[in-house]
Amino acid sequence: MLFNSYIFIFVFLPITLFIYFLIGSFKCHRIALAWLVASSLFFYAWWNPLNLGLILGSILFNYSLGLALSRTSKNVSILQRKIIFIIGVSANVGLLIYYKYANFFISSINDSFKTHFYIEHVVLPLAISFFTFTQITYLVDAFQRKTREYDFLQYCLFVLFFPHLIAGPILHHKEIIPQFERPLVCRFNVKHLSVGLTLFFIGLFKKVVVADGVAHYVQPVFDVASQGQALTFFEAWGGALCYTFQIYFDFSGYSDMAVGLGRMFGIRLPINFNSPYKAVNIIDFWRRWHISLSRLLMNYLYIPLGGNRKGEFRRYANLMITMLVGGLWHGAGWTFVVWGGLHGGYLMINNAWHSLRKILGHDLSKSTWLGRALSRLVTFIAVVIAWVFFRADSMKTAKDFLWAMVGGNGVLLWDTYRGFLNKVGGIGDKLAAMGWKFGLMDFFEKEEFLVIFSLLLAVWLLPNSQQIMGRYRPGIDISRGTKIDLSYRWGSWQPTVIWAIITAILAIITTSGFLSNVSEFLYFQF
Repeated sequence: MLFNSYIFIFVFLPITLFIYFLIGSFKCHRIALAWLVASSLFFYAWWNPLNLGLILGSILFNYSLGLALSRTSKNVSILQRKIIFIIGVSANVGLLIYYKYANFFISSINDSFKTHFYIEHVVLPLAISFFTFTQITYLVDAFQRKTREYDFLQYCLFVLFFPHLIAGPILHHKEIIPQFERPLVCRFNVKHLSVGLTLFFIGLFKKVVVADGVAHYVQPVFDVASQGQALTFFEAWGGALCYTFQIYFDFSGYSDMAVGLGRMFGIRLPINFNSPYKAVNIIDFWRRWHISLSRLLMNYLYIPLGGNRKGEFRRYANLMITMLVGGLWHGAGWTFVVWGGLHGGYLMINNAWHSLRKILGHDLSKSTWLGRALSRLVTFIAVVIAWVFFRADSMKTAKDFLWAMVGGNGVLLWDTYRGFLNKVGGIGDKLAAMGWKFGLMDFFEKEEFLVIFSLLLAVWLLPNSQQIMGRYRPGIDISRGTKIDLSYRWGSWQPTVIWAIITAILAIITTSGFLSNVSEFLYFQF
């Protein structure tokens, strides 16, 4: 079931909220939590009921092992705890490898060694990456005795809670389970509902109006590239930029909706998105994009590998390994590996540059507005280039796309621009003499590039949803180093008639026609 569907907005969500608060009004705390578990299972089963056994088996398995690891009984030796831990992590990773990467590994082996191994196509269960990573971190913390013996019902809800289940954020037990333990969590609170509804409809607007609107220009351009047809310079950049904004507003919209839904139920989920295109370098970008995944990779992979504690070479190697794993987490394909490797290389260069500046005695905390603007632009271009690999269906498509982006297939501008440029020193004819072409583009009109420019200004200059809602702390700030700026005040949300009207307008716009062709969120496939 999708957040941006009529069945969810007008049937599932109202019924779930009403019964949850109705039970809570009778002070039946555990029954209310049980209702949320049952509702979340129904939400998950809507996609494919056959996968219920998989997720329930995963919960029972990990809860049992976590319980054994967290106990302080003297009867359990260190060796036994290590064996339990290794079995638990191996089983989870093995499950993920089978469902997510079996087809990829077999096809890669066949392509590399000209073999003919064959397995039946493995269908990827919904949300397996998210609920598996969530529980692996729980097992790691249990092994390190950072957990306690959680109630089974609350643990189930921690894994299954439907606002985060499909595409994150990736939860941490110590932030969420204590919230479920509060008896008042299931009592109706008008502030929670108001904040949650506003954030939900802001996110829905981003998804169905902006992201899905831009998506119409993405598919044709990448389809042409995958068919081997040549794109011109502006066509390639137009397609790459449209995808850059599609994935931004798609994931930003989902993240807002998830946090908003959690807040409706009195639960603050981690904030997973913090204006990443405002980043002034790649380190900053990964503190803002998919924050819960960045935290997980940092705490459970990069630091255990040694982090920056074992010399510069190991530091850079650990960065690359971490980002390659991050790329593979997003998808079973070489394009995702290259995407992760590119970001690993970006991070290595960024860290090396910071080290050099420190050696030269520069104060990294100080910068000019021009320096920040240039840094933001360079970072944005680097991210756009990497997104081409993320979106392309093959390495060949990605390489052809990048070749077009550097002008390898020539430059085409609209006919009207030649006359306009000729009025400025005959520039139009000079460009034509250099090989530029003037005519009609297959995919873009001038209006589309105006939309692209407007979206760029929006992501660079406007406050994000968390800043707008900042006075009421809609979620948990888990960012590292780049904290969410909640000092924004002009036009910030308050429980007023004006904001009620704005929210109502967003609700009407997003639910009147835009939901007729429901599209999946991009992160559903990961």
